[in-house]
Amino acid sequence: MTSLNTTPSANRIHIGVFGKTNSGKSTLVNTLTGQEVSIVSDVMGTTTDPVQKAMEIYPLGPCVIIDTAGFDDTTTLGEARTEKTRLMLEKTDLALLIMSMERYLVTDDMELEREWIREIRKKNIPLLLILNLDVDCATGTMAVKMENAEAVIGKELGVSVLTMDATDPDEVIKLREQLARMVPENRTEVSITGSLVGPEDTVLLVMPQDIQAPKGRLILPQVQTIRDLLDKKCMVICVTTDKLESALNKLKETPKLIITDSQEFKTVYEKKPKESMLTSFSVLFAAYKGDIKYYVEGAKAIEGLTEQSKVLIAECCTHAPLSEDIGRVKIPRMLRKRFGEGLTIDMVSGTDYPKELKEYDLIIQCGACMFNRSYVMSRIDRAKEQQVPMTNYGVAIAHLTGILEQIVIN
Repeated sequence: MTSLNTTPSANRIHIGVFGKTNSGKSTLVNTLTGQEVSIVSDVMGTTTDPVQKAMEIYPLGPCVIIDTAGFDDTTTLGEARTEKTRLMLEKTDLALLIMSMERYLVTDDMELEREWIREIRKKNIPLLLILNLDVDCATGTMAVKMENAEAVIGKELGVSVLTMDATDPDEVIKLREQLARMVPENRTEVSITGSLVGPEDTVLLVMPQDIQAPKGRLILPQVQTIRDLLDKKCMVICVTTDKLESALNKLKETPKLIITDSQEFKTVYEKKPKESMLTSFSVLFAAYKGDIKYYVEGAKAIEGLTEQSKVLIAECCTHAPLSEDIGRVKIPRMLRKRFGEGLTIDMVSGTDYPKELKEYDLIIQCGACMFNRSYVMSRIDRAKEQQVPMTNYGVAIAHLTGILEQIVIN
């Protein structure tokens, strides 16, 4: 069970470490974390699949460090590894691009670095280039080139450059301070419930305990929402759906906000007090992790579906399919009941998200509690670029049950 005082990986700042093979990426990750997170070797392609480490780094706070394969990997599986590295770029909040000083002294070829800098900037990710002092002090012409390397590279590539020894823990201190300054303002102090409630407000959570939440567990969105409300000093009451009426009768004052599982929208809406605002965990996460306005607009496309339409349902979890699963069973059932059994519905999970989306008439994304905002927004941006409507589980269910205009959108 997730602890209430543990920051989930999806909520941590993701720091992606990129660069050519043997540039010092894994060494830097190990020095930065103070642990042997990645294998360090002179053999090309030592880092294959991305390595992720969740930890606390002062003064940055909770973060995830991502070590990636070299983007110049020419081994047999190099192309597949580079594609994995590109996928990690979509999860990255802060990017570190590592260059080897030794390699720079031998060659001026920085074309691959230029290409990746363009990709990183296209995604508006804060970037710092690390010039790794992995060479003994040079003499003569090489010494002059080495002395001027930071200024020359910074000017030629148009990036901020930090020269440091990736093996030196003392030098990593200045890197940590630089990273803390790079954190975008919109990544700090973000609240799941936003401005909907404040101190002393009563909030009622309706949380079905079904196959999705086995005995002894709460699902992650519920845990995170409870912590968010407790941090706001709200009065939090949790009930199962069958105890909703009993709980409302026992309360001395009407809850300011009721948060329910999206599957119970219709039931809770019919029983809630008129004064109470209503939303769902999925809708809250639609705003917290994605673009709620785009999701609401995308839900309008539901009315344009026909039996010949094609819908993509994208969930972030990779759990084994369960009976009455919301994404695999309940939403498809609701859609086919309205538009016909011939409606084509494709299902993807985890990071298996198509590059080409134009064949779909609608995309329905889950609440994405397992992914960070950067990755969710990369999916949304791809849908926008290809002009494909996109919504999420909670917004779609609210629309299908006819109450979307009656729920609150954070």
